[in-house]
Amino acid sequence: MEVGKYNTLQILRGTSVGMYLGDEEGNDVLLPHKYIPENAQIGESIEVFIYRDSEDRLIATTLKPLILLNQFAILEVVAATQFGAFLDWGLEKDLFVPFKEQNHKLQKGQYVPVYLYLDEQTDRVVASAKVHKYFKNLDGVDLEEGQEVDLLVFEKTELGHNVVVNNLYKGLVYENETFRRLAWGDTTKGYVKLIRDEGKIDISLQPLGFLKTLEPNQKAILDKLQQSGGTLNLSDSSDPIEIQEVLEMSKKAFKKAIGVLYKDKKIIIKSDSIVLNQTSPEK
Repeated sequence: MEVGKYNTLQILRGTSVGMYLGDEEGNDVLLPHKYIPENAQIGESIEVFIYRDSEDRLIATTLKPLILLNQFAILEVVAATQFGAFLDWGLEKDLFVPFKEQNHKLQKGQYVPVYLYLDEQTDRVVASAKVHKYFKNLDGVDLEEGQEVDLLVFEKTELGHNVVVNNLYKGLVYENETFRRLAWGDTTKGYVKLIRDEGKIDISLQPLGFLKTLEPNQKAILDKLQQSGGTLNLSDSSDPIEIQEVLEMSKKAFKKAIGVLYKDKKIIIKSDSIVLNQTSPEK
Protein backbone atom coordinates (compact mmCIF):
# COMPACT_ATOMS: atom_id res chain seq x y z
CA MET A 1 0.00 0.00 0.00
CA GLU A 2 1.38 3.37 -1.00
CA VAL A 3 0.75 6.27 1.35
CA GLY A 4 -0.21 9.53 -0.37
CA LYS A 5 -1.45 7.80 -3.51
CA TYR A 6 -4.51 6.09 -4.91
CA ASN A 7 -4.49 2.33 -4.36
CA THR A 8 -6.79 -0.27 -5.91
CA LEU A 9 -7.63 -2.72 -3.12
CA GLN A 10 -10.03 -5.61 -2.58
CA ILE A 11 -12.86 -5.43 -0.05
CA LEU A 12 -12.08 -8.19 2.47
CA ARG A 13 -14.70 -7.97 5.20
CA GLY A 14 -17.18 -5.72 6.92
CA THR A 15 -17.04 -4.65 10.57
CA SER A 16 -18.94 -2.33 12.90
CA VAL A 17 -16.63 0.55 11.97
CA GLY A 18 -16.35 0.01 8.23
CA MET A 19 -14.83 -2.33 5.68
CA TYR A 20 -11.31 -3.66 5.60
CA LEU A 21 -9.49 -3.55 2.30
CA GLY A 22 -6.46 -5.61 1.36
CA ASP A 23 -3.65 -5.78 -1.17
CA GLU A 24 -1.90 -8.75 -2.75
CA GLU A 25 0.79 -8.75 -0.07
CA GLY A 26 -1.61 -9.39 2.79
CA ASN A 27 -1.77 -5.82 4.13
CA ASP A 28 -5.13 -4.41 5.14
CA VAL A 29 -6.56 -0.97 5.91
CA LEU A 30 -9.86 0.34 7.21
CA LEU A 31 -12.32 2.21 5.00
CA PRO A 32 -14.71 3.90 7.47
CA HIS A 33 -18.45 3.54 6.93
CA LYS A 34 -18.94 7.12 5.77
CA TYR A 35 -16.64 6.54 2.78
CA ILE A 36 -18.05 3.19 1.64
CA PRO A 37 -19.75 3.48 -1.77
CA GLU A 38 -23.35 2.40 -2.06
CA ASN A 39 -23.77 -1.27 -2.98
CA ALA A 40 -20.10 -2.09 -2.26
CA GLN A 41 -19.67 -5.86 -2.00
CA ILE A 42 -17.06 -8.10 -0.38
CA GLY A 43 -14.62 -9.35 -3.02
CA GLU A 44 -14.91 -6.24 -5.19
CA SER A 45 -11.97 -3.99 -5.99
CA ILE A 46 -12.14 -0.31 -5.07
CA GLU A 47 -9.87 2.69 -5.61
CA VAL A 48 -9.04 4.60 -2.41
CA PHE A 49 -6.56 7.17 -1.19
CA ILE A 50 -4.29 6.05 1.66
CA TYR A 51 -2.95 8.37 4.37
CA ARG A 52 -2.50 8.47 8.15
CA ASP A 53 -5.25 9.74 10.45
CA SER A 54 -4.83 11.99 13.52
CA GLU A 55 -3.61 8.96 15.51
CA ASP A 56 -1.07 8.00 12.82
CA ARG A 57 -3.05 4.93 11.74
CA LEU A 58 -3.26 4.05 8.06
CA ILE A 59 -6.72 4.93 6.80
CA ALA A 60 -8.47 4.71 3.44
CA THR A 61 -10.87 7.23 1.98
CA THR A 62 -12.84 7.66 -1.23
CA LEU A 63 -12.53 11.44 -0.91
CA LYS A 64 -10.36 13.04 -3.57
CA PRO A 65 -7.41 15.01 -2.14
CA LEU A 66 -6.29 18.22 -3.84
CA ILE A 67 -2.71 16.97 -4.09
CA LEU A 68 -0.99 13.58 -4.38
CA LEU A 69 2.45 12.38 -3.32
CA ASN A 70 5.29 14.02 -5.27
CA GLN A 71 2.99 16.61 -6.80
CA PHE A 72 2.61 20.38 -6.57
CA ALA A 73 -0.56 22.35 -5.78
CA ILE A 74 -1.71 25.67 -4.35
CA LEU A 75 -3.60 25.16 -1.08
CA GLU A 76 -5.22 27.33 1.57
CA VAL A 77 -3.70 27.75 5.02
CA VAL A 78 -6.45 26.97 7.55
CA ALA A 79 -4.38 27.20 10.73
CA ALA A 80 -1.00 28.49 11.91
CA THR A 81 0.29 27.07 15.20
CA GLN A 82 3.48 26.89 17.26
CA PHE A 83 4.27 23.60 15.52
CA GLY A 84 3.71 24.71 11.93
CA ALA A 85 0.88 25.42 9.53
CA PHE A 86 -2.02 23.29 8.35
CA LEU A 87 -3.54 23.28 4.87
CA ASP A 88 -6.91 22.30 3.47
CA TRP A 89 -6.27 19.48 1.00
CA GLY A 90 -9.80 18.13 0.77
CA LEU A 91 -9.57 15.52 3.55
CA GLU A 92 -10.76 15.54 7.15
CA LYS A 93 -7.25 15.69 8.59
CA ASP A 94 -5.50 18.88 7.48
CA LEU A 95 -2.11 18.72 5.79
CA PHE A 96 0.90 19.72 7.91
CA VAL A 97 3.66 22.14 6.84
CA PRO A 98 6.57 22.12 9.34
CA PHE A 99 8.34 25.41 10.11
CA LYS A 100 11.49 24.10 8.42
CA GLU A 101 9.53 23.73 5.16
CA GLN A 102 8.23 27.33 5.14
CA ASN A 103 9.90 30.22 3.30
CA HIS A 104 8.25 32.58 5.76
CA LYS A 105 5.74 32.10 8.56
CA LEU A 106 2.47 31.13 6.93
CA GLN A 107 -0.74 32.87 7.99
CA LYS A 108 -4.32 31.61 8.09
CA GLY A 109 -6.20 32.49 4.91
CA GLN A 110 -3.13 32.54 2.66
CA TYR A 111 -2.88 30.38 -0.44
CA VAL A 112 0.54 28.85 -0.88
CA PRO A 113 2.24 26.67 -3.51
CA VAL A 114 3.42 23.42 -1.91
CA TYR A 115 4.96 20.07 -2.74
CA LEU A 116 3.77 16.85 -1.09
CA TYR A 117 6.50 14.50 0.09
CA LEU A 118 6.75 11.45 2.34
CA ASP A 119 8.52 11.86 5.68
CA GLU A 120 10.43 8.60 5.81
CA GLN A 121 10.82 8.71 9.60
CA THR A 122 7.09 8.94 10.32
CA ASP A 123 5.70 7.51 7.05
CA ARG A 124 3.40 10.53 6.94
CA VAL A 125 2.78 12.81 3.97
CA VAL A 126 3.94 16.35 4.65
CA ALA A 127 3.80 19.55 2.60
CA SER A 128 6.70 21.87 1.82
CA ALA A 129 6.34 25.49 0.76
CA LYS A 130 9.98 25.45 -0.39
CA VAL A 131 8.89 24.18 -3.77
CA HIS A 132 11.99 25.19 -5.72
CA LYS A 133 14.12 22.48 -4.14
CA TYR A 134 11.74 19.76 -5.35
CA PHE A 135 11.88 20.49 -9.07
CA LYS A 136 13.65 17.80 -11.09
CA ASN A 137 16.83 18.80 -12.86
CA LEU A 138 16.96 18.53 -16.63
CA ASP A 139 19.53 15.75 -16.86
CA GLY A 140 17.90 13.21 -19.15
CA VAL A 141 14.74 15.33 -19.27
CA ASP A 142 11.88 13.54 -21.03
CA LEU A 143 10.67 16.67 -22.82
CA GLU A 144 11.21 17.91 -26.36
CA GLU A 145 10.59 21.24 -28.00
CA GLY A 146 7.03 21.62 -29.25
CA GLN A 147 5.67 19.02 -26.81
CA GLU A 148 2.33 19.75 -25.13
CA VAL A 149 2.61 19.84 -21.33
CA ASP A 150 0.45 20.41 -18.25
CA LEU A 151 1.09 23.65 -16.36
CA LEU A 152 0.39 25.01 -12.90
CA VAL A 153 0.98 28.75 -12.49
CA PHE A 154 2.62 29.23 -9.09
CA GLU A 155 4.70 32.42 -9.08
CA LYS A 156 4.79 35.87 -10.69
CA THR A 157 8.24 37.31 -11.45
CA GLU A 158 9.66 40.31 -13.28
CA LEU A 159 10.14 38.14 -16.37
CA GLY A 160 6.69 36.56 -16.39
CA HIS A 161 5.04 33.58 -14.71
CA ASN A 162 6.86 30.61 -13.25
CA VAL A 163 4.97 27.38 -13.89
CA VAL A 164 5.19 23.76 -12.80
CA VAL A 165 5.63 21.60 -15.91
CA ASN A 166 4.12 18.10 -15.82
CA ASN A 167 4.39 18.10 -12.02
CA LEU A 168 8.17 17.71 -12.41
CA TYR A 169 9.99 20.75 -13.74
CA LYS A 170 9.99 24.52 -13.41
CA GLY A 171 9.26 26.54 -16.53
CA LEU A 172 8.76 30.18 -17.44
CA VAL A 173 6.09 31.88 -19.54
CA TYR A 174 7.50 35.28 -20.49
CA GLU A 175 5.36 38.33 -19.76
CA ASN A 176 5.71 39.69 -23.32
CA GLU A 177 4.45 36.37 -24.70
CA THR A 178 1.43 36.13 -22.41
CA PHE A 179 -1.52 37.25 -24.48
CA ARG A 180 -4.23 36.03 -22.15
CA ARG A 181 -4.78 36.45 -18.46
CA LEU A 182 -2.89 34.09 -16.18
CA ALA A 183 -3.78 33.87 -12.51
CA TRP A 184 -1.92 32.34 -9.63
CA GLY A 185 -3.07 28.72 -9.28
CA ASP A 186 -4.32 28.37 -12.86
CA THR A 187 -3.89 24.99 -14.51
CA THR A 188 -3.62 25.01 -18.27
CA LYS A 189 -1.89 23.44 -21.27
CA GLY A 190 1.33 24.79 -22.70
CA TYR A 191 4.11 23.90 -25.13
CA VAL A 192 7.85 23.51 -24.63
CA LYS A 193 9.42 26.39 -26.53
CA LEU A 194 13.08 26.00 -25.55
CA ILE A 195 15.13 23.83 -23.19
CA ARG A 196 18.11 25.98 -22.26
CA ASP A 197 21.64 24.73 -21.59
CA GLU A 198 21.55 26.27 -18.11
CA GLY A 199 18.66 23.99 -17.17
CA LYS A 200 15.71 26.29 -17.75
CA ILE A 201 12.55 25.65 -19.77
CA ASP A 202 10.78 28.36 -21.77
CA ILE A 203 7.07 27.67 -22.18
CA SER A 204 4.62 28.95 -24.79
CA LEU A 205 0.87 29.04 -24.21
CA GLN A 206 0.26 28.38 -27.91
CA PRO A 207 1.44 25.58 -30.21
CA LEU A 208 4.71 26.42 -31.91
CA GLY A 209 4.94 27.38 -35.58
CA PHE A 210 2.97 29.86 -37.65
CA LEU A 211 0.47 27.37 -39.08
CA LYS A 212 -0.29 25.93 -35.67
CA THR A 213 -0.77 29.26 -33.92
CA LEU A 214 -2.78 30.75 -36.73
CA GLU A 215 -5.74 28.39 -36.60
CA PRO A 216 -6.74 29.00 -32.95
CA ASN A 217 -6.30 32.75 -33.44
CA GLN A 218 -8.62 32.71 -36.46
CA LYS A 219 -11.19 30.78 -34.44
CA ALA A 220 -10.89 33.18 -31.51
CA ILE A 221 -11.55 36.15 -33.81
CA LEU A 222 -14.55 34.50 -35.48
CA ASP A 223 -15.97 33.50 -32.09
CA LYS A 224 -15.61 37.03 -30.78
CA LEU A 225 -17.25 38.42 -33.93
CA GLN A 226 -20.22 36.09 -33.43
CA GLN A 227 -20.51 37.17 -29.79
CA SER A 228 -20.31 40.86 -30.76
CA GLY A 229 -23.06 40.83 -33.37
CA GLY A 230 -20.71 40.56 -36.33
CA THR A 231 -18.47 43.59 -35.76
CA LEU A 232 -15.29 44.25 -33.79
CA ASN A 233 -13.90 47.77 -33.48
CA LEU A 234 -10.35 46.57 -34.06
CA SER A 235 -8.08 47.18 -37.03
CA ASP A 236 -4.45 47.34 -38.16
CA SER A 237 -4.19 50.72 -36.44
CA SER A 238 -5.59 49.54 -33.07
CA ASP A 239 -3.44 49.79 -29.97
CA PRO A 240 -1.72 46.46 -29.17
CA ILE A 241 -2.97 46.64 -25.57
CA GLU A 242 -6.57 46.98 -26.79
CA ILE A 243 -6.16 43.92 -29.04
CA GLN A 244 -4.68 41.94 -26.18
CA GLU A 245 -7.52 42.92 -23.83
CA VAL A 246 -10.25 41.99 -26.33
CA LEU A 247 -8.76 38.91 -28.00
CA GLU A 248 -5.91 37.83 -25.68
CA MET A 249 -3.39 37.78 -28.54
CA SER A 250 -0.61 40.01 -29.82
CA LYS A 251 -1.13 42.59 -32.54
CA LYS A 252 1.20 40.62 -34.81
CA ALA A 253 -0.89 37.45 -34.35
CA PHE A 254 -4.08 39.48 -34.90
CA LYS A 255 -2.86 40.93 -38.19
CA LYS A 256 -1.77 37.52 -39.48
CA ALA A 257 -5.07 35.95 -38.55
CA ILE A 258 -7.31 38.62 -40.09
CA GLY A 259 -5.20 38.51 -43.25
CA VAL A 260 -6.01 34.84 -43.74
CA LEU A 261 -9.66 35.32 -42.75
CA TYR A 262 -9.92 38.13 -45.32
CA LYS A 263 -8.35 35.98 -48.06
CA ASP A 264 -10.81 33.21 -47.18
CA LYS A 265 -13.65 35.77 -47.44
CA LYS A 266 -14.77 35.15 -43.89
CA ILE A 267 -14.41 38.79 -42.83
CA ILE A 268 -14.45 42.29 -44.31
CA ILE A 269 -11.68 44.64 -43.18
CA LYS A 270 -12.64 48.29 -42.73
CA SER A 271 -10.51 51.24 -41.68
CA ASP A 272 -11.54 51.05 -38.03
CA SER A 273 -13.15 47.60 -37.66
CA ILE A 274 -13.52 44.07 -38.95
CA VAL A 275 -16.92 42.68 -39.92
CA LEU A 276 -18.15 39.13 -40.30
CA ASN A 277 -18.85 38.42 -43.97
CA GLN A 278 -22.49 37.36 -43.88
CA THR A 279 -22.36 36.17 -47.49
CA SER A 280 -19.52 33.72 -46.81
CA PRO A 281 -20.71 30.12 -47.04
CA GLU A 282 -18.37 29.23 -44.12
CA LYS A 283 -18.47 31.94 -41.48
